[in-house]
Amino acid sequence: MWLDIPRPDYPPLSGSVTCDLLVVGAGYTGLWTALHAAERHPDRRIVLIDAHRVGWAASGRNGGFVDASLTHGLENGKSRWPNEIDELNTMGLANLDGMQSDIERLGLDVEWQRTGMLTVATEPHQVQWLRDAAADGEGQFLDQAAVQSEVHSPTYRAGLFSPDTCAIVHPAKLAFELARACTQAGVRIAEHTNARSLDTAGAAVRVATTEAVVTTRKVVLATNVFPSLLRRNRLYTVPVYDYVLATEPLGDTQLDRVGWRGRQGIGDCANQFHYYRLTMDNRIVWGGYDAVYHFGRKVDPAYEDRPATYRRLAAHFFLTFPQLSDVRFDYRWAGAIDTNTRFCAHWGLACEGRVAYVNGYTGLGVGASRFAADVCLDLLDGDDTPRTRLEMVRKRPLPFPPEPLASIGIQATRWSLDRADHAAGRRNLVLRTLDAVGLGFDS
Repeated sequence: MWLDIPRPDYPPLSGSVTCDLLVVGAGYTGLWTALHAAERHPDRRIVLIDAHRVGWAASGRNGGFVDASLTHGLENGKSRWPNEIDELNTMGLANLDGMQSDIERLGLDVEWQRTGMLTVATEPHQVQWLRDAAADGEGQFLDQAAVQSEVHSPTYRAGLFSPDTCAIVHPAKLAFELARACTQAGVRIAEHTNARSLDTAGAAVRVATTEAVVTTRKVVLATNVFPSLLRRNRLYTVPVYDYVLATEPLGDTQLDRVGWRGRQGIGDCANQFHYYRLTMDNRIVWGGYDAVYHFGRKVDPAYEDRPATYRRLAAHFFLTFPQLSDVRFDYRWAGAIDTNTRFCAHWGLACEGRVAYVNGYTGLGVGASRFAADVCLDLLDGDDTPRTRLEMVRKRPLPFPPEPLASIGIQATRWSLDRADHAAGRRNLVLRTLDAVGLGFDS
């Protein structure tokens, strides 16, 4: 749905190319990296390549939630970096504000709306979770009557509204407009240019692509869910498939049945949660719940065709909004999310500081990718900044084990999270053990 709009073409590279910085991957991370690098160093030659097209993967398929969190939520951050969580939260809000400022400064048409986030409780035990979150300053607690006055659903028992921590955008337009800003800043973008190997012998870095060889001083790898050119990084992330539906545009009468005049982004409290939002033409984008890992860490378009998951999502939609029983779905799609064992981004340098990389956003990368790009540039420049001093940036997560252990562990965790959702949130031995060793997940 998002990608079904006009977009420019960027010709592939051919022959030999020389530059100061090569960015591999034209999703959000690569686009923000190239743009901010061009703004930091306008005299340098910057090339951005992608094996397919700008924003074709996660950056063009996501729900368009721009969350301030850099740590995949406060609880995940508090459990891993308790001594710097306040600084991380401050940086996350500053990054969100900075993203809005960049969009306004550059005149990017991305359908940016600073709507805030409404988190809803759909089970009795979740109500107290939201009360506790409000007491910790995460937002305004809404009792059942108050949340129903915002959005009408028989499943809602309470809500938490956070007005400043989330915006929504048109994801594909964000990618295409960032690409336009890059070219205006002097960046050369090449689509259909697949980076196949990286050679750091000698003073320069040489990256061989399908039809060209790029000789460069420095490289940023922004390939996320796809196999890294650095083999040592390939055990640190796994692809997890997310599935989405989008309705036909709702008419005024249908919208009146739901309310939702604030157009907030919405998510529920479950471990296997749903996220949903309105588009500018009043479609409801409805995704989440099933997060599917396939044996062998493969990224394969065949995994996107999963009728049972789409039927399950549709059933959950109509349980949430039974008053929209006359609404039909126009689109369904899926895509791979890169996740690691700490469920948020990790960084690193390689090849004597000439190659930087970031991976592992776990589905919350629309906003965090801008922050991650600046970290990569700081690292390449050798700058000592508040960002590079973060423990979160300096330390890597534990790698996933090889197969079949990875698949067994991931499936056991997913089963356990589903059990917790149906057992008043109680975490079984598997989840408690993962919590104890620092591998637990709390959405």
